[in-house]
Amino acid sequence: MKIAIVRQRYNPYGGAERFVERALGALAGEGAEVTLITRSWDGAPREGFRQITCDPSYSRLFGGRAARDRSFANCARREMAQGGFDITQSHERIPGCMIFRAGDGVHAAWLDHRARVLTPLQRLSQRWSAYHRYVLAAERAMFADPALRTVICNSQMVADEIERYYAVDRSKLPVIYNGVDTTVFHPGLADEFRQTMRAQAGIARRAPVLLFVGSGFERKGVPQLLRAAARMRRVETRLVIVGADRKLAAMQALAARLGLAGRVHFTGPLKDVRPWYGAADGFVLPTLYDPCPNAALEALACGLPIVTSTTCGAQEWVRPGKNGWVVDAVDSAELADRLDDLAALAGDPTVRAAARAVAEPLTLPAMADRLLALYRSLG
Repeated sequence: MKIAIVRQRYNPYGGAERFVERALGALAGEGAEVTLITRSWDGAPREGFRQITCDPSYSRLFGGRAARDRSFANCARREMAQGGFDITQSHERIPGCMIFRAGDGVHAAWLDHRARVLTPLQRLSQRWSAYHRYVLAAERAMFADPALRTVICNSQMVADEIERYYAVDRSKLPVIYNGVDTTVFHPGLADEFRQTMRAQAGIARRAPVLLFVGSGFERKGVPQLLRAAARMRRVETRLVIVGADRKLAAMQALAARLGLAGRVHFTGPLKDVRPWYGAADGFVLPTLYDPCPNAALEALACGLPIVTSTTCGAQEWVRPGKNGWVVDAVDSAELADRLDDLAALAGDPTVRAAARAVAEPLTLPAMADRLLALYRSLG
């Protein structure tokens, strides 16, 4: 069987890359001939597959991101059509693929959720953005293309949105959750890292620590999180924010204006977040939109109860009051209350066990098995 997987470029922090690498390994192990069609896969594993580089030129000055994505899509479509593949799977919105993995969710839904926190002028700018208009057109064309047989959704939320926005038949929308390595992310990290990480950060041994992990602070809800933290009753709670973002300095300034300078720790990007999973008592991700965040799954695997939003696929794993809570991402008063509730659970072994139990069946091998079953059904 000849299979092509399309992904524009490698992102070392991306969840899609983990999915692609697992798919490549599983398929190669089955004896399939796997080809990766990409603009750049620098820095990633290269064993077990053939690579086709699609790197056409485009105008950065006049076309920007829309020209970049359009040029790659046109090149990838030619390669898919000419390669004699039995299955073509795209992680980009490209009409003509047989399988689309909606790892980033539904762009139309993201824009609707984002509009809730924009000013009228910003909403107008979003509506007329050349990039957003291109992505919406590509998304619409892809879902309507007769070649599309299956859309891999990484949460029920995403499947619901695709059905609602684009009327795709539900039978074409299997849910395959992201996988987590439960031997790497586990509750034992607390014994290994809790005291040392707190000591290094100047955090008291018994202070509740709530952890945020993510890049793209606007989308992931950091402004709302800081405003909610400022309203918390449990002022001894410490908030640790891990991630890279061009607005890092602005968020640090916002924390200072809100009187949180001594209560919030910004670490910047980290190659290994496990020490902070071990040091924390809870995980919080009040994201405006996130189809299936790996960080939430990693936190649960480490035994951390979570607070997340109604526009996050991780809500499907939350049992309110047992392993976390789900809130409206823009309701800072409710979010503050749930942060207090999360802090109050610090060290509760029953809650930690309930969090871990959610992640235990969502392993990387389980994800690979579901992928292989899907490919076999289409081959």
